[in-house]
This record gives sequence, structure tokens and C-alpha cells, in this order.
Amino acid sequence: MHKKTAHRWRLSLIMLFGLAFALGTFWLVQLVNQAGRQAEADSHRNEPDYIIERFSFVRLNQAGLPSYIIAGDKLTHHPADDSSDVEHPTVHSLSSEQPPMNVRAEQARVDQDNSRVKLSGDVRVDRPATATSQAMRLNTPALTLYPDDEKMETDQPVTLQLGASSASGTGMKADNATRQIQLGGRGQIHMPPRAAH
Repeated sequence: MHKKTAHRWRLSLIMLFGLAFALGTFWLVQLVNQAGRQAEADSHRNEPDYIIERFSFVRLNQAGLPSYIIAGDKLTHHPADDSSDVEHPTVHSLSSEQPPMNVRAEQARVDQDNSRVKLSGDVRVDRPATATSQAMRLNTPALTLYPDDEKMETDQPVTLQLGASSASGTGMKADNATRQIQLGGRGQIHMPPRAAH
């Protein structure tokens, strides 16, 4: 009788161990499936939700007047962080108070509720001459624009040409509203001699 009880206990322990193993396996399978579904959902969330080719849009200022135009060959919007990638972007300022500026680059990333534009790849900024200002041209590998504030900055090498004068440096901060440009790092300035009167 004692052997039958011992045999039952062993059988009961084996069955309990088997049941615990089966429940643990089931829980692990559910956990892996849930992680797989979450990874799939994350990958779909990072996919673009729309792509526009050959586009342009006008941003209005607080008074409802056109402030600037952003155009490009292709815009890809990412819903995960509400950012957009732009191929061959151009930015054209429309401020009535300042001379218009044109900015071109190979790539751009528009983020922070469309208030920051990170340009990269042969960035060129052109401002034509007006009755009150000389023509300006700026070249740099990368530039960050804040169009609403009319500011731009970079930590990359910059070459600047203002009329017949030129300057170069590493890093720059510029404010189009006040027409102030600050070059950083070691650089060079070339100014032609003034014409005799």
C-alpha cells in the first residue's frame, strides 16, 4: 500500500510539472506573438503615410499674408514624428519688409511643426541686389532654417559673398530680419579697395 501511494505521488508530481511546463510554454508563445504584433505595428507606423511629387506650398504669417514658399521634387511624410523628407528643396521668402531670399539644397528634413528645415547637400542661399542692399550668396554643406523667425544657422564650413567682398569660416548664425550674419571659427575676409572719389 505504501508503494502505491509513493507511485501516485510521483505520478502526481510528474503531471503537475508537465502542466506547469505546458502553461509556461503557452505564456511564452503568447508573449512572443504579442512582441511580434507590436514590432509589426511599429514598422507600419514608421512607413510614410503619403508621398507628393513636384510640390509647392505657401506658408502664411500671422496676418494671413504669404511668408515663404517651400517646393521640391518629392515630399515624403512620416506620421511617427510628423516630419517630412524633401528631395531637391527650394525655399523662397516672400517678406515684404526684407529682400527676398532663395535657398536650394539636395535634401531637407522639415520637422517641429514645420518651423525647422534642416537642409543638406550643396546648400546655396541667394539674395539678389536691391536698391538698398548688395547681392549676397552663401554656400555650405548643411544649414538649418527657422523660416518663421527668419533665422538660419550651421556648424559647417561657410563661404559668403556680399557684393565684391567675400568671407569664409566654420559655423554661422544669421538673422534676415536684422540682416546680421555672424561667422564662427577661423576664417578669411576679402574686401576690395574702395574706389577713389
